[in-house]
Amino acid sequence: MPTGPLLTIFSTQKPFTDPHITMIQRNAIRSWLSLGSRVEALLIGEEEGMNQVAQEIGVRCLPEVARNELGTPLVSSIFALARENSSSPLLMYTNADMLFLPDLLSAAERVWAQAERFLIVGRRWDLDISQPLDFSSGWAPRLQEMVRRAGSLHQPAGSDYFVFPRECFTDIPAFAIGRAGWDNWMIYHARQQDWPTVDATASVTAIHQNHDYRHLPGNTPHYNLRESDDNIRLAGGAKNLYLTLDSDKELVDGRLRPPRPSLARLARKAELRLYPQAEQAGALRKFLIRRLRRFRRTIY
Repeated sequence: MPTGPLLTIFSTQKPFTDPHITMIQRNAIRSWLSLGSRVEALLIGEEEGMNQVAQEIGVRCLPEVARNELGTPLVSSIFALARENSSSPLLMYTNADMLFLPDLLSAAERVWAQAERFLIVGRRWDLDISQPLDFSSGWAPRLQEMVRRAGSLHQPAGSDYFVFPRECFTDIPAFAIGRAGWDNWMIYHARQQDWPTVDATASVTAIHQNHDYRHLPGNTPHYNLRESDDNIRLAGGAKNLYLTLDSDKELVDGRLRPPRPSLARLARKAELRLYPQAEQAGALRKFLIRRLRRFRRTIY
């Protein structure tokens, strides 16, 4: 086992200009550092206020990230910078508003003990946070209780964190970060490589601090932006936009196992079977895809 950090958590940040965004990003960074010496954290980019916050909290900041023509950082550059500036055996990209508890480390260790190459993903808990969190002694049980009382489990449409060995994901298309599609491609790519793709929802408490979309162009949700369309094209189309439902393993009680059958998984498999010719398909095939998607969402 490594003597240094086990896991490097890296992320890009939104500008530290909006008071609520600033508060939840500070909360997130502090939660990562509160996991202890086995975790290091990297902030990637040069958004307004980032360097000042990094110095204040005590985390490294890597500003030289490649961007597309609209100035949005590229996922490929973000991952490369994290790999080049860390030595831990495991890496984790997460969104800037995500909080994690110590169960993240134990889950990563358990999967690493059972697989050489893998991808860990999982559904998140959505939670309204209106003030800075207290990370003094006992912070993790307090936060867990907040989730139990007021959190809601998000549907398995998007992914907010990815844990993987540093040898994985060395060749990523020029996706724009913070836009739709690239996170779904990560799951697709892992499945194509025959890496165990692990749904850790039952083992990792991943907490999303709710926010609005004022930081995006036109206050528009990311899935409505042109860059999201570009990401989906780079991913190879909608057929390659996988969900946590498409994982081939679950982490439960420390062991990897095949996911248990469910109506949602059956609906998702049927949906995927209809996708390969979806772009050229007639109205009936597209109608069936929409109905299957709506059905699986109603049973979560």
